[in-house]
Amino acid sequence: MSIYAISDLHLSGAKDKPMDMFGDEWSNHSQKIQDNWIKKIKDNDTILICGDTSWAMKTEDARVDLDMIGKLPGRKIFIKGNHDYWWNSTGKLNGMYENMVFLQNTFETYEDFAICGSRGWDFPGEKSTATDIKIYKRELGRMKLSLDAALSKGHSKILFMIHFPPLLNGMDTSEVINLLSQYPIVECLYGHLHGKDNFKAGFQGRLNGCNYKLVSADYIDFDPVLIF
Repeated sequence: MSIYAISDLHLSGAKDKPMDMFGDEWSNHSQKIQDNWIKKIKDNDTILICGDTSWAMKTEDARVDLDMIGKLPGRKIFIKGNHDYWWNSTGKLNGMYENMVFLQNTFETYEDFAICGSRGWDFPGEKSTATDIKIYKRELGRMKLSLDAALSKGHSKILFMIHFPPLLNGMDTSEVINLLSQYPIVECLYGHLHGKDNFKAGFQGRLNGCNYKLVSADYIDFDPVLIF
């Protein structure tokens, strides 16, 4: 059993949205993901998918993308991304697939790890609206709910999934980092950043005992990365 991670699949099986407009590396990216996945992932492995799974706006339209992922090997654990508008009922989603879990406000397990997470949001700044700040604060609350749920069951090792970068290079800290640093998190996996000029914006490395890692699909060449 192994655990892998990938983010930002940006699938569009029910919506004509070619991704190669964002760079040649996105050409036929859905097939690249499937080919790489099948080469390395086995049925007893777990794959963490850190948001922006499908461009669909409604759950019924996302089914073609979710069905494709469901047919791939392994147990999949999802968090929501900022483009996952189709994600409107976690309870409904969790009743759709035997090998797929949609995580919100709680946690899952992998061996002796708890898997926690939430979407996150852009850091508050001069251009932030009242809605942006409200979402950011709500996401901090959801992170805490997920983490506290794991601690309440005695878990002392946590893998954390977040869609938005928890820290940007050039920042000393953030509210997200301050929150995560209160928990026994060993790996934090995030996405959202695309393109060579933007990859370097997110902090990667060790901080307060946790390793922070970018797993956006185009950053990892559309190939799920081994975590443990």
